[in-house]
Amino acid sequence: MENVKEYLEHINKAFESRVRLGIMSVLMVEDSIDFSTLKETLQLTDGNLASHLRALEDAAYIRVEKQFIGRKPNTRYMATDEGREAFKNHLDALERLILNNKP
Repeated sequence: MENVKEYLEHINKAFESRVRLGIMSVLMVEDSIDFSTLKETLQLTDGNLASHLRALEDAAYIRVEKQFIGRKPNTRYMATDEGREAFKNHLDALERLILNNKP
């Protein structure tokens, strides 16, 4: 366990939240997803989802596209290349932490 600090340095704080982990997990599988589908998939309230999406957008890990379909607004989210790379690095760091510190 002496190397745990070294492994923890590579954990990305932007993905510590269960919600952000869920958002990025979905966006790694889907090219893009709309707000309503993401909300239903992760079973979140509008406000909770919106605040976590904003944090990921501010970190440049996701991109937002707003458009109208007919007269209804539609907001779609996509992981950026930077976001995909950061998320993969985060998952790799978690995996190394677990595998390299097993008794």
